[in-house]
Amino acid sequence: MTETDTYDTIVLGGGMAGLPVALKSAHHGWEVALVEDDLLGGTCLNRGCIPTKTIIRSAEIAHLVDRAKEFGVTIEGEHQTDMETVVERQQTVVEGIRSGAYDNVERAENLDLIEGRGSFESVSEIAVNDRILSADRIIVNTGARPLKPPIDGLEEVPTLDSTSALEVTGVPDYLVVVGGGYVGVEYAQMYARFGADVTLFQRGERILPNEEPDVSHVVQDVFESEEITLHTNTSVEQLAEAGEGIEVTASRGNETLTVDASDVLIAAGRQPNSDGLNLNDVGIETDEKGFIEIDEQYETSAESVWAVGDVTGMPMFTHSARDDADLLYRHLTNDEEIDRTDRHVPHAIFTDPEVARVGLTEAEAREAGYEVGIGRTEYEEQGKPKALGETDGFVKIVTDTETDEILGAHIVGKHGAELIHELIIAMELGGTASDVANAIHIHPTLSEVVNSAAGGVHQPS
Repeated sequence: MTETDTYDTIVLGGGMAGLPVALKSAHHGWEVALVEDDLLGGTCLNRGCIPTKTIIRSAEIAHLVDRAKEFGVTIEGEHQTDMETVVERQQTVVEGIRSGAYDNVERAENLDLIEGRGSFESVSEIAVNDRILSADRIIVNTGARPLKPPIDGLEEVPTLDSTSALEVTGVPDYLVVVGGGYVGVEYAQMYARFGADVTLFQRGERILPNEEPDVSHVVQDVFESEEITLHTNTSVEQLAEAGEGIEVTASRGNETLTVDASDVLIAAGRQPNSDGLNLNDVGIETDEKGFIEIDEQYETSAESVWAVGDVTGMPMFTHSARDDADLLYRHLTNDEEIDRTDRHVPHAIFTDPEVARVGLTEAEAREAGYEVGIGRTEYEEQGKPKALGETDGFVKIVTDTETDEILGAHIVGKHGAELIHELIIAMELGGTASDVANAIHIHPTLSEVVNSAAGGVHQPS
């Protein structure tokens, strides 16, 4: 007979939304079961944000070594990359953070961590291992994984994705990256700086297609200066083994391109970990891609079942998942009315220069009917970027000329992911472009680029 255990809440998945909502619910006094079939921390901690940025830091150091002569520093010979040490450092950083997550769960009263793959037995029951867990509330946070695009031969040849690439202990001789989104561009530049020859194929007309066009162009120019080969408007059609490597066949209009690569990295998007949960059997609806559909309170089409994080689709960011957890917790414990549509959800892409964005693009603001003002300053116009030797990029602020409200902000430049927070806070607090412009900024700092852009807002002709 299958054992049945009753809880107040079951959280299915211990990612960056599931873990905090489980801990908070247990602290609230509810009996909570946290079901996880892999490692606590989800994609971000184990296969995404933290490990990739740790390795990107090593690549940045390698690039600075290569540039040393610009700054009057002589280093004999070219840099040598020890990928085993790079990967070992990454693993040490991740393991240190992950151990803290397990410590928090172990110390938490009212919280049981159940390791295993869970699925719905009924709308109020989760089957895991040889047990049935029952609860009045079930929260799904099972995340997403790399998508495999429809490329002939993909299943027959060895390829890398954003997870397996973290374990590579050698620098590829010739790496082909399929996909020009944030994952593809980060890995392309990282491996190029370690010494690999890199070619990136992008189906669209530019890399980073969801960013402002000028942002994409800055990154493209930098990539070309670092000898990363870009093929835009180009679709990879076939992969085939060729000796010890992989033959990559792509098409651009009527033209066929063939590249012989040592390694291929697939970075073509994400798909939800919703399969195997028996969602249809309990009336939980998904969209055509398998992402769980939710309302503004995160509730699914099945009563008393909620979903948060990447399994619900965009935005797929750790910071938005954490906010999901906080909003849902407040809703469940205090019956607080919540609305996630009004959030300012920023994001960053950790290329060099970094890309950061919050709010509307110029085109989106115009489509929404605003009378648009634009403030823009180039990095190369300011003193600190010149002193650092980091003059690629700009800050662009999109405003409503009637109210001076900041509608959106876009940064491509050194430490852009840090600088964007000044504009996020201004937007959260109802500050205007004039408020940012009138605030005294320390000289010389990169923040003056933001200050200058805010002070230069004008209505485009």
